[in-house]
Amino acid sequence: MQSQNKELKSTTLNQSTTSILMVRPANFSVNIQTSETNYFQKELKDLNPEQIKSKALKEFDDMAATLKSKGVDVNVINDTQQPVKPDAVFPNNWVSFHPDGKVILYPMLTPNRLAEIRTDVIDSLKTKFEISETIDFSKEHYNKKYLEGTGSIIFDHVNKVAYACLSPRTDKDLFVKVSNYLGYKPVYFHSFDQDNKAIYHTNVMMCIGSQFAVVCLSSITDTNEKQQLVNSLTQSGHQIVDITFEQLNHFAGNMLELKTKDHKTIVAMSQSAYNSLNPNQKKNLEQYSELVPLSINTIETIGGGSVRCMIAEVYSQPKKPTN
Repeated sequence: MQSQNKELKSTTLNQSTTSILMVRPANFSVNIQTSETNYFQKELKDLNPEQIKSKALKEFDDMAATLKSKGVDVNVINDTQQPVKPDAVFPNNWVSFHPDGKVILYPMLTPNRLAEIRTDVIDSLKTKFEISETIDFSKEHYNKKYLEGTGSIIFDHVNKVAYACLSPRTDKDLFVKVSNYLGYKPVYFHSFDQDNKAIYHTNVMMCIGSQFAVVCLSSITDTNEKQQLVNSLTQSGHQIVDITFEQLNHFAGNMLELKTKDHKTIVAMSQSAYNSLNPNQKKNLEQYSELVPLSINTIETIGGGSVRCMIAEVYSQPKKPTN
């Protein structure tokens, strides 16, 4: 199916970004510390640790190369060997970059994920982007308050609305605090899987593009919370693409709209997510963007996160070249 790939209107340019950060993993593996709250993590028992690392690196490199070929500015930083960080491939949980030059650091639930926070990564990006200030909320973990970046928060940048499903990894008070700090209206709700377990990250069940919103409405059991979310999305002009639990389990909610250098958009998603969508859902999304499926089965299965989790958007302004 051919994408119409409409050019974005000037009013929607701020929702998606051309520049992204990806962290190439050094020790990708099953993260035992996160398995209690991430029910999407599974073992691949037919693979040994070295095979898992090798496959994950191949998937990472292929994904980065594909996005570059589509016109996305992909900034790859290598993970460090020590300390061992099995989930380093998911940088969107510890950092977000904003157009005004601010960088926000977030508190994560487990110690080996807190270790992913690296100021040297920010220093490296400072050579290319205008970064003025780092705001560190990560120390809130001492207060047992957790908010895992754009895993926990889905930003509607155009309409200044922030969405979050509350869970052990997404503290309500801290979510409201960060939203208010950024000048966004906070909208929070509760989301559960088919076994009535809290969905660990908002970006597993929800994605917002410039003109569409993919969301698993069935996961929100509170009628008022569901209606509040639907109203907010429709009033802001988003076409809702409702996904099923089965599609959610294939990470269909874990998509990300990105802008190419020629000001068109693509929607990056895993091959599994793409395959789960029905023809009508694909048609609805292709009104706005080209769909780009990416094969990351090893990362997705063992890590319990998908394509969107592997990308930290860089909204910081590029530095002007000096003469």
